[in-house]
Amino acid sequence: MALSSKLFRRSSSSTTALAARSMSWWRTVQPAPKDPILGVTEAFLADPTPLKVNVGVGAYRDDNGKPVVLECVREAERRIAGNLNMEYLPMGGSVKMVEETLKLAYGETSECLKDKRIAAVQSLSGTGACRLFADFQKRFRPDSHIYIPVPTWSNHHNIWRDAYVPERTYHYYHPETKGLDFAGLIDDIKNAPSGSFFLLHACAHNPTGVDPSEEQWKEISYQMKGKGHFPFFDMAYQGFASGDPENDAKAIRIFLEDGHLIGISQSYAKNMGLYGQRVGCLSLLCEDEKQAVAVKSQLQQIARPMYSNPPVHGPLIVSTILGHPDLKNLWLREVKGMADRIIGMRTALRENLEKLGSPLSWEHITNQIGMFCYSGMTPEQVDRLTNEFHIYMTRNGRISMAGITTGNVGYLANAIHEVTKSAYR
Repeated sequence: MALSSKLFRRSSSSTTALAARSMSWWRTVQPAPKDPILGVTEAFLADPTPLKVNVGVGAYRDDNGKPVVLECVREAERRIAGNLNMEYLPMGGSVKMVEETLKLAYGETSECLKDKRIAAVQSLSGTGACRLFADFQKRFRPDSHIYIPVPTWSNHHNIWRDAYVPERTYHYYHPETKGLDFAGLIDDIKNAPSGSFFLLHACAHNPTGVDPSEEQWKEISYQMKGKGHFPFFDMAYQGFASGDPENDAKAIRIFLEDGHLIGISQSYAKNMGLYGQRVGCLSLLCEDEKQAVAVKSQLQQIARPMYSNPPVHGPLIVSTILGHPDLKNLWLREVKGMADRIIGMRTALRENLEKLGSPLSWEHITNQIGMFCYSGMTPEQVDRLTNEFHIYMTRNGRISMAGITTGNVGYLANAIHEVTKSAYR
């Protein structure tokens, strides 16, 4: 009996020690900092005030502030329903979707497509395309850096950091003019070591809404070609910026005409409203078909341990829309409608501020393009908007124009006027 008690006590103490060790595995883990963009939505949802306005979320809303499913998407889903199986896609994704996506970026009659010089794979939206490229860059150019504009979409920093690619920055936004720091940008291109990697926003720069003009893009291309830099375009807003996908691809076409080898991240989150479907594409223009085959095989190998195969439903929607002329034409009308509403809200916000007698110039609101307006407001002014007027946005002053409606634009303008006028008394 005594021996049995000793054995029990020894066993109990061993179990307790083992449990203590097991419980200590994650004791040092601290809560991650909140995402600056997603945190805005959380705060907005927790606010019970009926007058609250969310201009922080990067997703399109209609003039009633409601999420939108495009009619071309609804019709594509009707055509798909019950007609296809749910088998795995190849590691490279939907061949049809990738083909149609490349036509949008490179052009329907692009020689690059005819010559099969493009290595392309389906990705998990634009974020996934950027991450695949970052890992590819690290694997095959391990000593390289990535030059990222100041400012940029906050997740760009996370993507290249977690791929262990060192980051450098280049001038982009000019705070005083609220426009492009073109001279600083060109100087940074010239001063970067030859053969550097540059991340470029193809259109509707996030978060500033400031895009180079066509002539400026030509000069950027010329200077980058002279230094042998590699341009990687993040194109998350094709069609959503101006309402014309061809016009929004002009930067890419300029670089192609100048003979660059380029990379492109494409996404259908914004321009088709397929946010939750995570549909995108990564493409790299290569020297010849043989190189493209090799590069694609390596991209697939990188994707394999990440997620093995990409999703099937979203690409079916995209390929159905782009592969049928009636649906593609409907999409072109709908994406122009979304872009036009955003442009209209820019005009309305500026006009409302000017009618209030604001001492500031708000010309930049209509000069900028795309989903976001970089307002120029300080973090302290943004805090006042939230605390006093229940208006939610990121503290860098970025306004999501999609959150503005004919019903709230006057309230928003008045609030912005109240928090900005005191600095100029």
